[in-house]
Amino acid sequence: MADTPAIELTGVSKSFGGFQALLGVDLTVAEGERVVVCGPSGSGKSTLIRCINRLEEHDAGRIVVEGVELSDDVDALDEVRREVGMVFQSFNLFPHLTVLQNCALAPMRVRGTKRAAAEALGMKYLDKVQIPGEAHKFPDQLSGGQQQRVAIARALCMEPRIMLFDEPTSALDPEMIGEVLDTMVTLAEEGMTMICVTHEMAFARRVADRIVFMADGEVVEIADPETFFTNPQNDRTRTFLDQILKQ
Repeated sequence: MADTPAIELTGVSKSFGGFQALLGVDLTVAEGERVVVCGPSGSGKSTLIRCINRLEEHDAGRIVVEGVELSDDVDALDEVRREVGMVFQSFNLFPHLTVLQNCALAPMRVRGTKRAAAEALGMKYLDKVQIPGEAHKFPDQLSGGQQQRVAIARALCMEPRIMLFDEPTSALDPEMIGEVLDTMVTLAEEGMTMICVTHEMAFARRVADRIVFMADGEVVEIADPETFFTNPQNDRTRTFLDQILKQ
């Protein structure tokens, strides 16, 4: 892993009105590292990763991505967003565009890639997520799991250095979760820098280099998967694991 962190958060805070979503969060993610963030609802997990590509503006502290500090500098923000892909709970696909058109759009608009090259890139990543045969269908012709894999392929078409996942399986039926997680495992095994907010603990155990547990807007515990699951140090971590592993 490189000496320069891929992502560095120092004292990051964020509030929405009277609600403190993040409170003094410190987190460093190395290049090529896979970090899983978990915790109860309202703990600040999604806000954390939304701040990393400035979908939410943090109120205090510093966020540095690939050596670029997030600020009101539009050029710097554009630079960061070109290197950071994000996959949300909802698929956010354009319903009037085919799967391939959804994938090719951002490279054409953002990077100025010619249509033929952008579509070739789209097919490359649809093949990676194992649905090249769906390229000319529209999103509503696909299952939820297939749509989420399209969303992953679309993010990959920008060839980002970092991928952020915000509970990517939470909107899926149980039988569709595995196919999306398998796609994410493949990315992880190829060395992609990843931060994934998820309740899928089997995925966390298999893929994560470190697991971050959050509660009440704070990082409560950070540990490798073996330590996290077998010897958590904080009472809130133990309570969370007791509850979620019983489900």
